[in-house]
Amino acid sequence: MHTPDLHTLRKQLDEGSTDALTLLDQALAAARSPRCAHAFVSIDEQGARTAAAAPAGALAGLPISVKDLYDIAGQVTSAGSVVLADQPPAPVDAPAVARLRAAGAALIGRTQMTEFAFSGVGINPHHGTPANVAMAVLDPAAPACVPGGSSSGGAVSVAAGAAVAALGSDTGGSIRIPAALHGLVGFKNTQALTPAAGSIPLAPSLDTVCAITRSVRDAVLLHEILAERIVRLDAAPLAARRLAVVRTLMLDALETPVAAAFERALQTIAQAGAQIEFIDLPLLDELPRLTQDGGLPAAESWAWHRELLARDGERYDPRVAARIRRGAAITPEALAALHAARADWIGRMSAALAGFDAVLSPTVPMTPPPLAPLLVDDAAFFEVNARLLRNPSVVNLLDGCAISLPCHAPGTAPVGLMAWSLGGRDDRLLSLALQLEAALKPARESAR
Repeated sequence: MHTPDLHTLRKQLDEGSTDALTLLDQALAAARSPRCAHAFVSIDEQGARTAAAAPAGALAGLPISVKDLYDIAGQVTSAGSVVLADQPPAPVDAPAVARLRAAGAALIGRTQMTEFAFSGVGINPHHGTPANVAMAVLDPAAPACVPGGSSSGGAVSVAAGAAVAALGSDTGGSIRIPAALHGLVGFKNTQALTPAAGSIPLAPSLDTVCAITRSVRDAVLLHEILAERIVRLDAAPLAARRLAVVRTLMLDALETPVAAAFERALQTIAQAGAQIEFIDLPLLDELPRLTQDGGLPAAESWAWHRELLARDGERYDPRVAARIRRGAAITPEALAALHAARADWIGRMSAALAGFDAVLSPTVPMTPPPLAPLLVDDAAFFEVNARLLRNPSVVNLLDGCAISLPCHAPGTAPVGLMAWSLGGRDDRLLSLALQLEAALKPARESAR
C-alpha cells in the first residue's frame, strides 16, 4: 500500500492539483473506516476543518494525529485509561501540540494507545485495540495482528491514510516499534531536544516526544517543528560512513523474515559504499542489572501512579498495573544508585561507540504476530512485549537517538531497520537515514 508522504502532498498543494480540504475529507473517511477501528479516541472534524480551510506553514493544513498522551486545549487527556476520563479538559495545548498547530497542522484527532504508554504490543482492553493495517493489506482474510505500542493508534492512522504524521512518544520504543511493524518511519530524537510538558509521564528520565512519518524527509521536518530547531544535514557520502552491527543481544533469536531482510539491507548498504563492521558489545550484558525490578520505567511510573493505584487500581489494565507496581520494590536509595549506574554505563557506551557514525540492527526481532492469543494469555503477552522492547529500549537507556525505516520487500511482512547513535548526534543520524532510505528503496522494490 503506497500513500504519498507529507512533502509530496505539499507539492501537490503548491501546484494546485489538490487542496487541503479535499485531503482532509479523504483523511476523515480513512479515520472512520474499518481499518481505523479503535485507532482514534476522538476525531475533531471541526477543528481540523478550520485549519485546513486556511492552510499555512510547513504543515499546510495537512492532517496530523495526536497520541492521547498530550494536552489539547478543551479536550481531556486520558492516556488510554478510564481512570482519567473524568478529569477536566486541558486549559492549553502541550508545547509539542502548540508547535504543530503553529506550523499549520490540521489536528484530526486523538489516537489510541496502550494505557499510560506501558507496553510495546499496543493492546488496550478498555477501548479496543486497533489491528495492524500493513498486515491487513497483505492478507485481508488473515487474523488481526498486533499494531505495536504504545503509539498504536498513531501508527495505524498514518498507515491507513488518516494522517500524514502522528505525534507520539518513545520511552522504550513506543515510536519505533509500531513504525517497524507497519513499514513506516519512526524517529526518536535525543530526549532533551523536544519538550515533554503537557503530557502524562511514564518515565520522565526516558520519555521522548517524537513522531511517526511515511518518509525520512518527513521525519526531519516533524523533528524541526517539534524541537524548534533546524536540522543541519551533512554532505558526507555513504562511503565515508563507518557503521557498526552489534552481534551481542541485538541479533539474538531473529525470525527468519527479519534475519533475511536485515541481511539484504546490510548487503545493499555495503554495496553503496558504507563501511560496516560487526562488533561485540559486552556492555549490553549489563542491561539486566540496569533494568532490575522494572528499572526506571517501573520506579518513575510508581511515583506518579502510587496514589491513583491505591484509589482506582481495579480499573487499570491489570498488565499495566502489575508493571507499575514493580516500582514499589525500588527504594529511593536504589533509584539514586540506578541513575548513577546508568550515567556510568552511558559514559562507557559512548567510549565504545565513539568511532562509529551509527549502529545498525533490526528494530524488533519479529514480524507482527497475531493479536488474539495475546489478548487472553498473559505469558504470551509478556514474552512478545519483552521481545519487541529488547532492541529499541537500549537506545532510551543510552539517552541516544534512533530511527526505524522499512527494509522489507513490498508485499511481505514489515521489517524495520534501526540506525542508532549516541545522544546529540541527531543531525548526523538523520543525514545517514536519508542515504539509507535512498539506497534501500530500489533494493526493496527489486526484491518484490
